[in-house]
Amino acid sequence: MNTYSIKILPNQAEIIENILKSKYNCVFDVVQYSFWRAKNLSFQAIYYTSGKLLIQGKDVSAVSNEIDSIILKKDISESTTVHENNIQLGEKYIGTDESGKGDFFGPLVIAGVQVNENNKKLFVDLGIKDSKKLEDKKIKQLAIQIKNNAMHSVVVINPQKYNELYLKFKNLNKLLAWGHARVIENILDKSPCNYALADKFGDESLIKNALMTKGKNIILNQIVRAEADIAVAAASILARAEFVKRIDEMQEKYKITFSKGASSKVVEEAKTFVNKYSFERLHEIAKMHFKTVNEL
Repeated sequence: MNTYSIKILPNQAEIIENILKSKYNCVFDVVQYSFWRAKNLSFQAIYYTSGKLLIQGKDVSAVSNEIDSIILKKDISESTTVHENNIQLGEKYIGTDESGKGDFFGPLVIAGVQVNENNKKLFVDLGIKDSKKLEDKKIKQLAIQIKNNAMHSVVVINPQKYNELYLKFKNLNKLLAWGHARVIENILDKSPCNYALADKFGDESLIKNALMTKGKNIILNQIVRAEADIAVAAASILARAEFVKRIDEMQEKYKITFSKGASSKVVEEAKTFVNKYSFERLHEIAKMHFKTVNEL
C-alpha cells in the first residue's frame, strides 16, 4: 500500500474535494477525527480535523501529483525563489527532513545532508526525490549512495526517548525543531557552510532558537514542500531508510507486524502487542501522545 500525506488549508481542501468527486469518482463519508473520507477502487483520502490530508491505496501517484501541481504550485514557486536567492552558485548547503512523525509505531528520525555542485549532479542522475514518491526497496539503495557521497547526519529518537522528550517539550513542533537543529549542528561540526534548508512545519523561530553556537551563524530557510529541493529530498531518503530499518528490527524483536501510519489496522496491531506484552510496555514501541492510545 502506498501513502501520501500533506497539511492543507480549508480552501485547498474544497478544491481537492471537487477533484476527487468529479475526476476520481470518489464516494464520500465521515470517519473519526475527519471532515470527510473519499473512497474509490484505487485509494481512499481522509481529510482530518487537524488539517492533514492522508491518501492510501494501491496507486496514489496520479492524485498526489495532481494535488502537488494544482494546489501547491504557487507556494512551491514562491518558496523556491526565496531559497534560490539565498544560495550562491556552487555553494554547499544542508537540507533536513524527518520520518516517523505521523506513525504511531517506531521512532522519529531526522536526517540532514550537505550537497555541493558535484554530489548534487550525482543525486539528480540517481533519481533522488522525495522519499514519499519512492518504494522502500529503492529508498534503501539510494540511502547507501547518499551516505557514500555526502556529509550527513541521522538522529534517531526511539519511542521511549521520544515519549520522554515529548513530555519535556509538550509540543511536537518543538521536538521536531530540536531534532533538525541537532543534525544541522552535527554536519557543521565536520563541514562548515553558510546555509540550511528545511521543510516548513511550524514557526520559523523554533529551529533557529534550538541551534547552538555554530548554527547561529548560518542562514536558515524553511519553505513549503522543501522536498522538491535535492538536499532535502536526500535527507528525506536517509530518514525514511532508517525509520524502515528500525521498524523491521522492532518486528523481529517482538514478532509482531507494525504498520505505518495511525489507521484502524495499527490499533489492532497495538492491541496484539498489549495482549502479548502488557499496556505498560507500549511506550517501548509507540508514540504515547497519539489518539491511538485512547482508542486502546
